This record gives sequence, C-alpha cells and structure tokens, in this order.
Amino acid sequence: MPSPSPAAAPDGDTAEETGARSAERDRAVDELLDVAVGVLGGARRDGQHLMARAVAQSLDSGEHLLVQAGTGTGKSLGYLVPAVRHAVHADERVVVSTATLALQRQVLTRDLPLVADALAPHLPRRPHIALLKGWHNYLCLHKVEGGYPADDQGALFDLPERAGAAEHPDAGEAAPASLGQQVVRLREWAQETDTGDRDDLVPGVTDRAWRQVSVTSLECIGSACPKLDECFPERARASAREADVVVTNHAMLGIAASGSPHVLPDHEVLVVDEAHELADRVTAQATAELSLPVVQHAARVARRHGGVPGSDLEAAGEALAGAIVPLPEGRFSDGLPPAVHDAVAAVRDAARTLLSLLRPEAGGSAGGAPADGGRKVAQSAVLTLFETAERMTGTPEDLARTVMWCARGEDRSGATTTRLLAAPLSVNGLIRTQLLAGRTAVLTSATLALGGSFDPMARSVGLELRPDAEPVGPTSVPGADPAPADATGPVRWRGLDVGSPFDYPRQGICYVARRLPPPGREPATDAQLDEIEALVRASGGATLGLFSSRRAANAAAEAMRERLDVPVLLQGDDQLPTLVARFAADEPTCLFGTLALWQGVDVPGRACRLVIIDRIPFPRPDDPVRSARADVVARSGGNGFMAVSATHAALLLAQGAGRLVRGPQDKGVVAVLDPRLATARYGEFLARSMPAFWRTTDRDVALAALTRLRDS
Repeated sequence: MPSPSPAAAPDGDTAEETGARSAERDRAVDELLDVAVGVLGGARRDGQHLMARAVAQSLDSGEHLLVQAGTGTGKSLGYLVPAVRHAVHADERVVVSTATLALQRQVLTRDLPLVADALAPHLPRRPHIALLKGWHNYLCLHKVEGGYPADDQGALFDLPERAGAAEHPDAGEAAPASLGQQVVRLREWAQETDTGDRDDLVPGVTDRAWRQVSVTSLECIGSACPKLDECFPERARASAREADVVVTNHAMLGIAASGSPHVLPDHEVLVVDEAHELADRVTAQATAELSLPVVQHAARVARRHGGVPGSDLEAAGEALAGAIVPLPEGRFSDGLPPAVHDAVAAVRDAARTLLSLLRPEAGGSAGGAPADGGRKVAQSAVLTLFETAERMTGTPEDLARTVMWCARGEDRSGATTTRLLAAPLSVNGLIRTQLLAGRTAVLTSATLALGGSFDPMARSVGLELRPDAEPVGPTSVPGADPAPADATGPVRWRGLDVGSPFDYPRQGICYVARRLPPPGREPATDAQLDEIEALVRASGGATLGLFSSRRAANAAAEAMRERLDVPVLLQGDDQLPTLVARFAADEPTCLFGTLALWQGVDVPGRACRLVIIDRIPFPRPDDPVRSARADVVARSGGNGFMAVSATHAALLLAQGAGRLVRGPQDKGVVAVLDPRLATARYGEFLARSMPAFWRTTDRDVALAALTRLRDS
C-alpha cells in the first residue's frame, strides 16, 4: 500500500488531533463539491457528499474503497472533486478509467473540465488533465505519408477486431462510403486535426479505413520515425506524464494488467468507474486467438513486408486447421488434445524462426538502423502469433491457470472459421498485482453490492487476504487467486453504499410472473408471449424488453408486431444509438434487444415505464471461462453455481432493472417473466441485488399500475 499522503495524520498524533484533521478535510471536500455542483446548476445530494468524503478519506489513508452509488447520486463529481483536490495537494497523479465511450466523453468533455475550472481558484494551482487511449486510436502521420505499407487486402480484413473493438466501442458506425473515399477524407483530416484522436473525427470511418492511417504500438518504429516530434500518440503520452488527472478506459487497464504496465503513466491513485465491468474487460483483453486466417495473415505479412519466406509457417497453419476443424466446440478440460498441441507447437516454432529472420541484425536496414515500417508490421504480426502459440503450449503450471476452448464463427466474408482461444482462468491476481498494488484504488458503480454484500465484487478484483493473514476483512474463497507472494498482510479495503436519491419502493414495482412455467430451451413460450402482450398493452407501449438471447428478442418482437398496434423496434434494425433515440422520442414505442440494452441505456421520463426481463440472465452452461471457474470452486469444496453463475446473473439483473428509474419523477414496473426469482433458493440473493422496488407476484396489481401510469 502507498504511504499516507501529507494530509494524513502523522504517527504520534492524539485522537483529537487526528479527528480535527479529518473534520477539516471533510469540510474542505464538502465546500469544493458545493462549488462544483453550483457551477453545474445542480442541487445538494447527501449521497454525493458522503461519497466524496469517503473517497477523500481513502486517498489520505491508502485504503482501497468500493463505493456503490445508485442512479442519480452524481458519482462522477463524487469522485472527481476529492481526486482533483488530492492530486494537486499531494502531488500524486490520479488515473480515472471508464468502461464505456459515452461515460469517457462525459467525464472528459463535461465533468472534469467543470471540476477543474470550479476548483482552480480554491487550489494552490490549476489542475492539468489529459486523455489517454490505445496507440491504435490515434492517426499515424508517418503512415499517412507512406512510411508504412498499406494493410494486407487478404485475410487481414477477416480477422476479429477484439482489441480494437474493446478500445473503440463505436467502431464501424460510419456512414457508407468507399474505402478510397474514406482514406482521402482521413488524409485531409490529418492536415487539420490537433489530436489525431479517432473519436474527434465526426462522422467516423470504418475499421478498415482507419487501419490505413494508424499503427499499433508494436508496429510503431519509435525513435526512428521522422514524424516523432509531431506524433499524436506520443503527444498524448507526454501530456499524460505531466497531468494531475488522466482519463483512460478499461481496455487500457486490461493491457496494463496483461503484462504491459507502462502503457499507463506512473500514478499513485486509480479510480475505476463502472467497476463492475473491470474483471470482464481484463479477461477479454487477455484472451488470445489462434486460427488458420491468423496464421496465414502473419505469414503473408512476413513475406510481403518483411522480405522473409513464410512457407513453413503457412504449412504449419494448414496442419493446424486439419487438427482443429474436426473438433467439437467447447472447452478442453484436460488441455489441448495431443494432435492439436503438436500442431500449435509447429506454428510456434515456425513463428520463432521467422522472428529470428526479421531481426534487424539478421536482415534489417543497412548499418543496423532501426527497422522500417514494413518490417515492424511484419515483426508485430509474427510476434503476436508466436506469443499466442507459446501460451497455448506452456508449462503445466501455466496451463493449469489457463482456459482453452474451440469455437466456430463466421468471418467478414461469411466463411466459417474454427478458432482456438485461451483466457486466464482468473484475473483477480492480475488486477491486484498489476493495477492495485502500490497505489490506492477507488472502485465505483451503481451495482457493486451483489446480494447485499461487496464480497463477490471485491474477490473478482483481487481484494482478499493472504491465507495466513489475520482475518480482519472478507476472506479468500475457493477458486480465487491467492494473494501475491510480495503481499505484506491483510488487504485494506472497505465497501460503502451511499444509496440513491430515488425512492425506489414508491417509484417502481418489481413484478415476478410466478404463475408462468420456468423458462426452457425454447426462445419464448406462448405463455410468455401472452404475458408480454398483456403487460405492453396495459402500459400503452413505452416498454424496454431485455432478453437473454437474440432468438428470444426476435421471437417476442415478431409476435408483438403482429398482436399490438404500437411500434416495436428490434436491436439490429439500425445502429443502437439511433434506436434508443427513436425509443425515447416516441412514447408508445417499444425497444427489444439483448445484452447491449441491459447496461447504459438512459431514457428518463414516460418513454420507459415498463422494463421486461424474459429470464434470469445466467451465463450459458457452455461458457468456457465461467464454467471453468465454477468447476475450480466446486473442486475446492465451494458452491460454483453461487460463486460464478448467480453472481453474474445478479449483476445483470441489477443493471437491467436499473433502466426503469432514471429520474426523480420516473415511475413504472419491472416485470421478470422467470418464476425462479420468487421460488428458487437463490432468488432472494438475486432480488437483493436489484433496486429496492416494491415487490409483488400478483399479475393484476402490475397490470393495474401500468394502466394508471398510461392514463395519467
């Protein structure tokens, strides 16, 4: 843990002196928060002040804080005000990370500048703020001027955009245009942009076009670049190294946790907003893929841009495809089958040979100069391939901490591709050692206390005790990563729920359709469709339908379009922001969809007075990572279902039900069409994770309430 900041009480102080110092700190934070809220034109919220004081105390004491701040609390200002104050007074850099692009924009373009402007007259100096994203999110001037080859026009565009999509959630939403037109526009934009940040280009362009003007950090030629003094990602990193507060995203935290900590500037404080998504984002960033298109791409790039033969690698790729195509989809519970292991090892060895040939001293530029753009692109592709294959053929100890599985899916050409994937069995150790160790962390969200406890969320991010430590807080559970060897005693953290300004029992009803049969394998039963029809008819539309699968959403939307005379929008009909805007603008309209609608949809007012949840959102039984984690817990004597599946479902239920009440005047019904929420032993755990709506299983009560709201 970091040493206490100068604001903390020194050793030897009396309890009275310590209390006086804490009271002074709390008073200063309250006053600064009042100033910031006043500039925004808002009103005082007790929960926001409670949160701000708790964050300030955590930053002074070095104790990690998990703070649940319900909708309407104003949690952004609740952590930004004490964080900015601490950064300036203690001269300690703060990194703020968000999960979604929308919240990142809000923090960077509205909340943080407002706080900086409002607090500047009351601080020793004006705070400096900066934005930091992944390298690929910035335009490369050297590539624009021809310093790199054009991207491979073959298999490259069939590869998944896993890392890029994680860092840029809005990728691919540009207006239709030819690749050439988009690239011409990008080249013109390069002459006028001050940031090179993809998000500053409005309207945007497709991923394929953006690749023509950007490079990854591995492809960057670094100090050899003739545009180094003008480099946009270097400028962003230089600004971050001088900033008091740096805003980034969970994808960057995932990169840092996965072994590249220097992607972030040195910092003493980490604030994680939307912290309920952190573990999943780190898992996604740490997941690697191996397939024939991936191998073919690396071999082709090595040959075209690196000038080395790729025939051995291509042959190894064909052998790999021959080994994995006959495999069934699913997890390898006992490691890769021998034939597949040998095929992956052959890919690894062929990639290692190419890496030797691609080293500058083995065939690089004359005089040992740094590699040019083409060779760096080749090195990056082959190195990524080598590291993936090496990871899949690692030591027994490494493989015991890895989940591997086979999956099939369509590439961008519509062809079916068989893939091998590998993910960490657990990421709590990575988060603890790479992100939390040596600094103070504040993790916040509207949903952190699952089943009424912070323990599940704390364990997911590595906040647990050493097995031999004195149990002064939540203890380790079977299946969780142990504390790192360099830990020095109990992990100091606390959880705080500051509540919500909304009166959930008076503003909302949670209706559980206990009379319905438990959901089965079919996407939607006739009884469910009849229930949906009755609820939507009573509500007069204004319904957000949250479904556990695309098939279920499609079936419900198709049926309601036939049965009802209100507009029914379906996820996939248009871009999601467009659909949400249409839903919010027309009161009778309904919007049905899947996971993307469970989180982040913010539609206050009469446009959303009914939220339908078709079933408890347990993970699929064949989810490879979660099933592996549940198996580990069960083998250790724990309850794998409760530790993994029920916790996952509780989080999504809390998020989904939270779509109903978004403002102090909102009223409505959350209807759960899964009777297990009322009848199963785990139902109460799930219900306690949801907003504290008034609960009922009486269908007539729910219909009557919706009818009154419709007619009011």
